[in-house]
Amino acid sequence: MSSLDEGSSDLAHTLELSKQPLQGLKLASHTVLEKAQQRGRSKCVKCGGSRMFFCYTCCLLVDVSLQEIPIVKLPVKIDIIKHPNETDGKSTAVHAKILAPSDITIYMYPSIPEYDQDKVVLVFPGPGAVTVQDMIQCLHERTDSRSRGPWVKRRKIENSPAATHSTENPGSGTSDEIKDCESRVYPLQRVVFIDSTWNQTNKISTDERLQDLLQVELRTRKTCFWRSQKGKPETYLATIEAIYYFLKDFHEQCLTQEYSGEYDNLLFFYSYLHTVVNKSKEAGRKQAQERKKQQETEKRL
Repeated sequence: MSSLDEGSSDLAHTLELSKQPLQGLKLASHTVLEKAQQRGRSKCVKCGGSRMFFCYTCCLLVDVSLQEIPIVKLPVKIDIIKHPNETDGKSTAVHAKILAPSDITIYMYPSIPEYDQDKVVLVFPGPGAVTVQDMIQCLHERTDSRSRGPWVKRRKIENSPAATHSTENPGSGTSDEIKDCESRVYPLQRVVFIDSTWNQTNKISTDERLQDLLQVELRTRKTCFWRSQKGKPETYLATIEAIYYFLKDFHEQCLTQEYSGEYDNLLFFYSYLHTVVNKSKEAGRKQAQERKKQQETEKRL
């Protein structure tokens, strides 16, 4: 192969990868989903609805066992505030609840818990939003400004990565290392996401119960959701994308640890559906091209 051919091949490979934004993830095998898809839809044991893989209404697996899917442990608790008019079948929030059941809670608006504004952040774009990198420092400054003095006692973050790590791997970290990790994420205890179409988010984001929360924005990420919303920028992410990218940035920028795919399986369902949808679209385009060629041939005859 000539150097020119090699260059063309590399360019083609690069372009192909750019069309596949979910490549390179450390995911559990999709074999269980492939087999379930071949079997077709099944009824949800709770509501009786016809579903594939999971029931998006009941947040339950359908025709797939819990032992066959990955369960992800998160470094911080996450609340999802869901708009009542958001179509269940189009929401990706259920992916998060099924894959990280002990760390994810979904609330249906107008139900919103009472939050401590010094320990909870809202991931939502806005003029006053900060980056994930600046988030912890901003929370510290809030606490400082209210207390007007040094903290008397440092409280542990709920299920902190250090605490989880030390429990699962006894002796793997020193007391000083654990304290250092806790101090890097303190005082963050919970992260809130809004699940709705972008045209519906205003009602929730402007709710007075969320108004005093520090807003965090994911400014550099682009969506690859197959249900793109007309007129909205590529940085407007699907709920599961926003959760995943937040946690990845949090891991690298707040915990200052190298990311090794710890939360990739949050995209277990999303990545598979992304592939299925794209294959279907590609098959549709090819069929359309064949029909067009056939029509042009018939015209010439």
